Amino acid sequence: MRVVVIPGDGIGPDVVRAAQSVLEATGLPFEWDVQEIGSKALSATGSSLPEAALQAIRETTLALKGPIATAAGSSGERSTNVALRRALDLSVQVRPCRSHAGVPSPFRDVNLVVIRNTAEDLYSGVEFAAGAPDTDAIIEAMRSTGRDVAPGSALSIKPVSEGACRRLITFALDYARRNGYKRLTVVHKATAMRSTDGLFLEVAREAMSGQNDVVCDDRQIDAMCAELVRRPEAFGVLVTLNLYGDILSDLAAALTGGVGMAPGANYGGPLAVFEAAHGTAPRHADQHRANPMAMILCGALLLRHVGAVDAAERVEVAVDSVLGSGRTMPADVRDAASASPAPSTETVARAVASAVSSGG
Repeated sequence: MRVVVIPGDGIGPDVVRAAQSVLEATGLPFEWDVQEIGSKALSATGSSLPEAALQAIRETTLALKGPIATAAGSSGERSTNVALRRALDLSVQVRPCRSHAGVPSPFRDVNLVVIRNTAEDLYSGVEFAAGAPDTDAIIEAMRSTGRDVAPGSALSIKPVSEGACRRLITFALDYARRNGYKRLTVVHKATAMRSTDGLFLEVAREAMSGQNDVVCDDRQIDAMCAELVRRPEAFGVLVTLNLYGDILSDLAAALTGGVGMAPGANYGGPLAVFEAAHGTAPRHADQHRANPMAMILCGALLLRHVGAVDAAERVEVAVDSVLGSGRTMPADVRDAASASPAPSTETVARAVASAVSSGG
């Protein structure tokens, strides 16, 4: 099968190569179409999101993507990750987080998945810089209707549409059924943001009414965070808007070993782009010590997506086997008191690939 590979920035190339080697160990035929986006693409082509890379993903419908850097602050390039999702209409993101034997965690039976709408909400990129003429005009218009917005403010718009909410809830219900989850929780802040989160909650409740095979409920975002810290094993699928989903998925990952263990997938129509929850970790770039497990588990998600369920299960069992043995633990999930050097990214990948080849 042909899969677009986007190495990414920072630790991206290391962990993506690791995932490729594990996928190849399944014995399935892969044709890797390597494309660059982000800083390397910008240097080579003048665009951080070349049309050639987008077209390759449209043709294959599959991509394994490393993390792409986005500078923090009020100036500079806008997020290439957001631009990629928008260009390909990847509006739903899935981030599973589950307990793994051998990985330090106070919880042992967590099996959560966070599903968020990545097309709208506060990460949609509809922002207006402080002091810009357009921004001042919007502020003046809002002030003229009695809204108390301080002059000179920067603005970020939170669009939430009925259609996108309905697609998200429909996807989440279908995902819960297909993957055996018995509980779906809608996460919002409709008491404070009545127009946006209120619309999301209304659509969700309507879509969930009459569901008998999945228990559906809802939580305010702050209460949800508190409940996750106390009893994450009580929840299954969490479906929410963009910003809340990003925070919740990192929290869920922290409860199950950290973002180095958290895979993810972005879906839009026939397209699927698989990327880990972690970032580029630039201080670890080229040091070959990054944890590749999240990206390897992205490979398992890719296999499930194309219907290669047996191969996906072999990868997941191999990951658990390697972690459970305690002999090849990545640096970020090993015992802090361990005196032995942490294994390299390649060593971890070889151990998982070997377990895949031997059937676990």
